Amino acid sequence: MGYKNPNAVLVVIFCQKSHRLLMLQRQDDPHFWQSVTGTIEQGETPYQTALREVREETGIHIDGENLALVDCQQSVIFEIFPQFRYKYAPFVTHCTEHWFLLPLPEEIAPKLTEHLAYQWLSVEQAIQLTKSPNNGEAIRRYLGHLTQEGRENGRS
Repeated sequence: MGYKNPNAVLVVIFCQKSHRLLMLQRQDDPHFWQSVTGTIEQGETPYQTALREVREETGIHIDGENLALVDCQQSVIFEIFPQFRYKYAPFVTHCTEHWFLLPLPEEIAPKLTEHLAYQWLSVEQAIQLTKSPNNGEAIRRYLGHLTQEGRENGRS
């Protein structure tokens, strides 16, 4: 097995009805919760990677279920956590991550294959739970308005 490509995707999955987000617990670090993430494989576009990773990590077939994957047209460069650097070539310390959103009409129970557990959480809870600053920033930037809408509609 070769080294991981330091180019990845982040897909924040949220429910349009409840305004809650899906967070996944990593197997290799049970204290680490995050949105769907994955490495861009050779020959893939970030969009194709997002489709594949959502299917692999949650069992959701975006195209088959006529769901709308939203390309945020945003990418960030972040420092790879030291405990995960062994997966990359020597001296690779940063990764470029492309951001996507996946709105779902209802909360679902994902079919987990790569994670220990899942939770549907409020925007604030998801931001607080994730150890990934870029994951928290993507949630804040693109879904932070759901917090205000939830309060206005009597949700917390």
